[in-house]
Amino acid sequence: MAGVDFFRHGGLPVPQVTIQEAERIAASFFPGRTVRAQPLGSQQDSNFLLTEPAGAVAGVLKIANPAFSAAEIQAQDAAAELVAAAGLRAGTVRHGPVTVPVDGGPALARVLTYLPGGTLAGAGRYLSPRVVAGLGTVAGQVSRALRSFTHPGLDRVLQWDLRHAPRVVDTLAGHVGDEELRGRVTAAAAAAWSRVEPLAGQLPGQTVHGDVTDDNVVCRVARGLRTPDGVIDFGDLTSSWAVGELAVAITSVLRHAGAEPCSVLPAVRAFGELRPLSAAEAAALWPLVVLRAAVLVVSGEQQAALDDGNDYVTGALEHERNLFDRAMSVPADVMTGLILAELGLGGGPLPVPSGVVPDLGPNLGPNLGPNLEHCAVLDLSVQSDAVDEGAWLEPGLEDRLAAALLADGHDAVATRFGEARLTASTVLTGVSPATVATGIDLWLAARVEFPAQLTVSGDGTRVHVSLPAEGAPEVPPLVRPEYAAGWLSLVADPAPLLGLPAASPPATDDLLNRREASFAAVQEHYYRDPPRIERGWRHHLAATDGRVYLDMVNNVTVLGHGHPRVEAAVARQLRRLNTNSRFNYASVVEFSERLAGLLPEPLQVVFLVNSGSEAVDLALRLALVATGHRDVVAVREAYHGWTYASDAVSTSTADNPNALSTRPPWVHVVDAPNSYRGRYRGSESVRYSGDAVRAIGELAASGRPPAAFLAEPFYGNAGGMPLPDGYLAAVYAEVRRHGGLAIADEIQVGYGRLGHWFWGFEQQGVVPDVVMVAKAMGNGYPLGAVVTSRAIAARYRDAGYFFSSTGGSPVSSVAGLTVLDVIRDEGLQANAARVGGHLKGRLEELAVRHSLIGAVHGSGLYLGVEFVRDRGTLEPATEETAAICDRMLELGVIIQPTSDRMCVLKIKPPLCLDVAGADFFADALDRVLTEGW
Repeated sequence: MAGVDFFRHGGLPVPQVTIQEAERIAASFFPGRTVRAQPLGSQQDSNFLLTEPAGAVAGVLKIANPAFSAAEIQAQDAAAELVAAAGLRAGTVRHGPVTVPVDGGPALARVLTYLPGGTLAGAGRYLSPRVVAGLGTVAGQVSRALRSFTHPGLDRVLQWDLRHAPRVVDTLAGHVGDEELRGRVTAAAAAAWSRVEPLAGQLPGQTVHGDVTDDNVVCRVARGLRTPDGVIDFGDLTSSWAVGELAVAITSVLRHAGAEPCSVLPAVRAFGELRPLSAAEAAALWPLVVLRAAVLVVSGEQQAALDDGNDYVTGALEHERNLFDRAMSVPADVMTGLILAELGLGGGPLPVPSGVVPDLGPNLGPNLGPNLEHCAVLDLSVQSDAVDEGAWLEPGLEDRLAAALLADGHDAVATRFGEARLTASTVLTGVSPATVATGIDLWLAARVEFPAQLTVSGDGTRVHVSLPAEGAPEVPPLVRPEYAAGWLSLVADPAPLLGLPAASPPATDDLLNRREASFAAVQEHYYRDPPRIERGWRHHLAATDGRVYLDMVNNVTVLGHGHPRVEAAVARQLRRLNTNSRFNYASVVEFSERLAGLLPEPLQVVFLVNSGSEAVDLALRLALVATGHRDVVAVREAYHGWTYASDAVSTSTADNPNALSTRPPWVHVVDAPNSYRGRYRGSESVRYSGDAVRAIGELAASGRPPAAFLAEPFYGNAGGMPLPDGYLAAVYAEVRRHGGLAIADEIQVGYGRLGHWFWGFEQQGVVPDVVMVAKAMGNGYPLGAVVTSRAIAARYRDAGYFFSSTGGSPVSSVAGLTVLDVIRDEGLQANAARVGGHLKGRLEELAVRHSLIGAVHGSGLYLGVEFVRDRGTLEPATEETAAICDRMLELGVIIQPTSDRMCVLKIKPPLCLDVAGADFFADALDRVLTEGW
């Protein structure tokens, strides 16, 4: 054999090379230049980063293990060139190789190209699905580049070649001092090999890099995000099974923060798109991961014994043990089913065995056969009426529902196979709970005998029935949605064996495709791959897979989702009457009186509409008619709506990239009074009002006095920050001096959201001429309002009449009255002040520890966390913010970015948010900022 044979050497300790020796070797490659050497970690070679005095990187000095022959080094360098030619960055040779003396004998040294950007290494760092997919893409690209590569230097036997994994584990297991761990590792390796060995003849071979892992995959870093785009260290190059390239890559994912077996699926999918896997390769993949994990454990223990001073090796021991535990945390059968389903190579529940007639006993036999009217099916899904009003959180709900059905005369009650049960879920959890049923539960009026093929557990009154495949691992009654496809591939629906109808096969969730086909694409949705949300309760949102998320953005449902008082009031009124406000009925009067009563004089007269956009449009029309002027002054970085007039005064480039360049000539814009990152900051922010006053004065002097100045009284779209003290008082006075009106957009900030004030303008100590309200008014029911003085309202007749078909309808008026009642009765404004204050304190504490947080804005439950890359330059961390939101979704929190720079978390949850929810949010954000995104 031309190359190294691990089993002949028995171990490959890293050649001991001092920094001084490395610098002397480097000097031979860079004559006349001063080069410094910095040690880099390695398990079998000696590596150094070479830098020049000014800091420029000269390359990476790699001193190969003396056991490696010249042919092996030549193969590695040729493979690196081939991979680079295929479009990946690769550590190709710049100088060398030359032979140098080291403690183990002569070794080959060369300088490789340094690839900036860093690797994916770091067990405490989180790898997003996007990055994991990038890892799979790199592995696939390497596999394609090397598929036809041959070289004499590939004739070698490496401990990392998964074909030799059982022998490596047997050889090195004695180095594992922990007897319990040693037993688990050897048993796992043997079990995994028993799965791989029968498939070995079907696994195609080729040249493999052998170490496309987080340590060796380098990244391009752009705008704060890493994208895998290269590979280094070809030292494990050999001929082996092609699928081993992917197995090695995805195993390395498991050492990262938050990773679990299902975390590798994006890499599997990405690899398969470039280099499709056969069914045999897919079936062998997870057993190969287990073998790799076992090899890493025993090899790490051996290497630590050989190189007790090698911090790189000893520091990795705990990570390798954790990696092994994660690889073993899900049965291989389950992961194989999951991988097959991911690749479209299989999946789905097993077929029900035919020809089996159940013995159901004399009491249930006639009823559970073709005649099913006496067996009730219990719907426990997210969309079931039985789980309304938070009932799914009540312990024992399933038993109570079944008991009620039995009491009604049913002989049995059955659940559905494969259903995701909301009753099995919980709130405020960073990991999805087990919700998907792998069998059915039966509540029986009498005991029965079940077919032998069924696995039955229970006390005879309630039993769990499942039909697992022969030899399958023990199947839990409920499994997590991420693994459901794998578990369900091991079981059949037992219902037909009991004379019950089979569950419908799981439908392909093509809802997004259907949405895109029929729903205008400009109506965007949150997240690239959003959960399907079909239920809300208080400050929680439930997806169809049973996962429940903390809702931190839904400011429309001010009371919380699914509030029973609103539902009851609206349903009752719909049964009685719903018409338009031209008819005479009490609710529109009562609601208008209540709303006007919440505002100071002279705001006495109410116009009711359907939305905030309509409210803004109407308010502008009022101003134009009442003043006779034709111009309006608006504030930069604000969103007010989508109708013609409300869009005209909307200046947010996040909502419309052309917002500032497409304003009609009657709209005039003043600077956003942003005291954090605007023209004037901190104590200087009082100057914003002077600039706005001058702009209004100049506009009037030009013969175009404004009809109105329109602004949110608490700066919302930029992230929820107060206006500078005295800002509105000065600007309102100036616009009124020229005959214009002061219009306050309270659509987001009103209704107690700020905690200390019911209306945002109260924080500024002013009274507007016109107030616009919406969003919170109906707790999700379409309702908006414009409130003004009697004199201004009367002027509207100069422009004709006003009418809204459903604005002020009996139902919308009742919804509005009920919302006001609940805000009062449940103390939601006070709750916003208390919980919001607690949450803001938690966020400010995070800002002390995480430099990405530039500022925490807001009041009550109208907060914003602004992310910056540099607290001096305030460079917005836009891409990081989007990635943080994606990571928060994984941890069970729905949050979204705002501001023209999209670098602020907009925190506007339902006002029923409690301290536990606030802490869950803060803890999740702390975890993301610590582990990465």
